[in-house]
Amino acid sequence: MIIEILATGDEILTGAVADTNSAHIAQALKDIGLLVVRHSCVGDDMNHLVSTLQEIAIRADVAVVTGGLGPTTDDITAEAAAKSAGVELVLNRSALRSVEDYFRTRNRPTSSSNKKQALLPLGSDAIYNPAGTAPGFTLKIGECLFYFLPGVPFEMHRMFSDSVLPNIETLQGGEHEFRKVKTLSTFGLTESAVGERMKGFSTEFPEIKLGFRAKFPEIQIKLYASGTDRETIDKLMNRATESALKTLGENVFSVDGRSMEAVIGGLLTERKGTLAVAESCTGGLISHMLTNVPGSSEYFLFSGITYSNDAKTKILDVAPEVLKRFGAVHEKIAEKMAAGVRQIAGATYGLAVTGIAGPGGGTDDKPVGTVCIGLATARSTQGFRFYFPFNNRSRNKKIFAMKALDIFRRELVGRVEPLMGRKNSS
Repeated sequence: MIIEILATGDEILTGAVADTNSAHIAQALKDIGLLVVRHSCVGDDMNHLVSTLQEIAIRADVAVVTGGLGPTTDDITAEAAAKSAGVELVLNRSALRSVEDYFRTRNRPTSSSNKKQALLPLGSDAIYNPAGTAPGFTLKIGECLFYFLPGVPFEMHRMFSDSVLPNIETLQGGEHEFRKVKTLSTFGLTESAVGERMKGFSTEFPEIKLGFRAKFPEIQIKLYASGTDRETIDKLMNRATESALKTLGENVFSVDGRSMEAVIGGLLTERKGTLAVAESCTGGLISHMLTNVPGSSEYFLFSGITYSNDAKTKILDVAPEVLKRFGAVHEKIAEKMAAGVRQIAGATYGLAVTGIAGPGGGTDDKPVGTVCIGLATARSTQGFRFYFPFNNRSRNKKIFAMKALDIFRRELVGRVEPLMGRKNSS
């Protein structure tokens, strides 16, 4: 099956808005074993849009088009689609109901410009939009089946996953061919190191297609399997996953695509544990990540961004003489911060970070990229020091936060001891 993606809009063409829609669609299709052969982009020009649609219709079996379905005059995708297919625009009753229902549920009248969104090419089928005013639609142009979706990302994502992706799977032969995708998420290994460890995998499992995705600061390994017998595919994927886990070891933190913070949330929920966090160099990033997980209020108790030494002393009870002796960036300080935040919140665990994110502030002894992490439990308080060679503030903050969470994950699963780095225990 030949699949193409077309993004429309002057803002996409000029780079004023990043085209995240095409990336999302391509990744979702790849996850079910389908590869996109071409991405295209065209602005809000009728002639260019019509000619591009007609070119795609000659090359592709399926195409997904995003953008240009809004209520304003520059939203011309539906008209361009009609011209490309040689049909008229007509009022689609299903699309009109969708538009009117959207406004009715919000106690607002439907304007004439919004009713324009229900004018679709003759012969097209409307795609329900549960998140916005613009209905999508399907239309056959030549031998190519086009799916037209709005450009607003959260609307497009929902419509694509609810309506388009299942339909494409059926076209591919979903009733007869089964596909399975497994995502293993790792932290602590470079992409080249992951590739080196997985070097013999394809020889051992030639039926499994292997893919890698760098999503800083983690590396994802994707396993793709397909076949006509579901049980056979399931057994093959289970064996392949087990082999990959042995190869990658404790660097794997998720086998189902979940984020590090979601995994930690699950572990805390299972153990009925609670967490409090004290952050300096990460400026609240760890707390933001943890509280992005639905249900985090059940286990996340407290967060303190203790950036200054005074805050570390007054809030976390880190003794001034200890700060003076070791400096703010030291594993002993991270220990004290973790113990202090745990006591303040009455939490099962306390997690703390202090470091030098850069680009300035480094010394020979503590260069930019140095981070100290503290972890306090009922049994002990530990401090660790790590160095990451990034002279970039944003990347350092991300990897500091991820490292702290990984240390905590390992504590929760009973594997904190093998960590590399300087460590203190008290």
